[in-house]
Amino acid sequence: MAQARKPLTRDSLVSMQVIDSNGHLVGKVADIAFEVGKSGVSLAVETEKGETRIVEWSEVQAASDFILLKTQSLQSESVTQLQTETQPQTKGPMAKQKTPPLCPLCNKSLTWIPQYNRYYCYNDKKYF
Repeated sequence: MAQARKPLTRDSLVSMQVIDSNGHLVGKVADIAFEVGKSGVSLAVETEKGETRIVEWSEVQAASDFILLKTQSLQSESVTQLQTETQPQTKGPMAKQKTPPLCPLCNKSLTWIPQYNRYYCYNDKKYF
């Protein structure tokens, strides 16, 4: 039986995590935005640094438990910094690594796969 599509309300979108196409956390939806003179809806996304970024609805690939963007990032300084901070250090076999990031889907630790230069979630069987 086909699952009925439910419309997304403002209440369901606000506080939802926003993830870029690489699986990196961009921030959380703070509010819905409309621009005068333009049609369509935008999302006001608050980054971890407290900055607000506007994301046009046309940039959203999917929305359910979280919002997945079509693009790699919002060209945000905080996203670039987050990507740099989460990549493990590769200098020497005993190099101290930071705590791995959590999966945006199940919230379990991701595993760094050097061959693909990406993180993998064994629980959800997906790369990020």
